[in-house]
Amino acid sequence: MEELFVQEPAIAAEKVTKEQQAPAMHKSGELITIDKKEATKKTVYSHDEAVNASIQYFRGDELAARVWANKYALKDSFGNLFEKTPDDMHRRLASEICRIERKYKNPLSEDLIYSVLKDFKYIVPQGGPMTGIGNDYQIASLSNCFVIGNDGSSDSYGGIMKIDQEQVQLMKRRGGVGHDLSHIRPKGTPVLNSALTSTGVVPFMERYSNSTREVAQDGRRGALMLSISIKHPDSGKFIDAKMESGKVTGANVSVKLTDDFMQAVEAKTMFRQQYPINSASPKFAVLGYYN
Repeated sequence: MEELFVQEPAIAAEKVTKEQQAPAMHKSGELITIDKKEATKKTVYSHDEAVNASIQYFRGDELAARVWANKYALKDSFGNLFEKTPDDMHRRLASEICRIERKYKNPLSEDLIYSVLKDFKYIVPQGGPMTGIGNDYQIASLSNCFVIGNDGSSDSYGGIMKIDQEQVQLMKRRGGVGHDLSHIRPKGTPVLNSALTSTGVVPFMERYSNSTREVAQDGRRGALMLSISIKHPDSGKFIDAKMESGKVTGANVSVKLTDDFMQAVEAKTMFRQQYPINSASPKFAVLGYYN
């Protein structure tokens, strides 16, 4: 994930580039981008123009038209819209895919690619590809969702912060993120710092949730799924945290159940939770009934 971490010199260079290529709007509705190498013209549409044209495209479906115009139409950071209907988007996708095709033998033609995309008849791309393919105005992911995590033990502030950094870097590029919290030691277990005992999973649920709320994706927050194994001693607190009003509002949560747990519930026998969850010699374990 190191390539996601933007360094300060890159940011400075990006600012210089933006200043050199500042857009100028003309009354004609054309956007002229000034560049030392070349000047390009693109037609700019108002939001109402795009919505009204897309309502006709979607045969009267205003909701579909507004969702497309707000989320998937090609735009720059200044809010200028360069596509009027999904047909313009499909032309953009076909052109960019064809550009890659030409690098290989027997490339598909742009017209053929367009024909399978047109009217969403055969292929309905995910949101990431619709936004990102052929987009020269934004750095956007071409995948919708990512599962992240660290190799080996992540039960440290360094490991927890690294996941948080990866999460926000993906989210700001439009990616949805999911990761598991079973690697964090349960509440009350000893730690070798001034706190003496661990705070458990819940505070870090809130941390990741808040990070999600802080990241803006074209006017909407990021998307996060947090999970935990039922074998983890804090899994009950994990569930309760989501049920408390106003807490962990930036994430969906999921508990991973095991066959052993379901069999214990059916048989009304005790089930053991432990940490680490897959260790043959756990540091912490608790037995209980779950109905």
